[in-house]
Amino acid sequence: MKVLLDIKDNKALFLLELLKSLTYVKTKTITNTKALLMEELKEATEEMKLIKTGKKKARNAEDFLVTFS
Repeated sequence: MKVLLDIKDNKALFLLELLKSLTYVKTKTITNTKALLMEELKEATEEMKLIKTGKKKARNAEDFLVTFS
């Protein structure tokens, strides 16, 4: 199982040391940018699931592209 944690800076070192002391836990630090990208991809995936099940309406491509221009 993989878990993404958001930890206050002043508590992070303590928690990381604690986790590293557990032989069954591997830790990997990622950048804030990468964490944000992962969160946005998760949200996009959830939105696509809602669209596929008909719980949310999709936008057409032209409207989508106008938003970013």
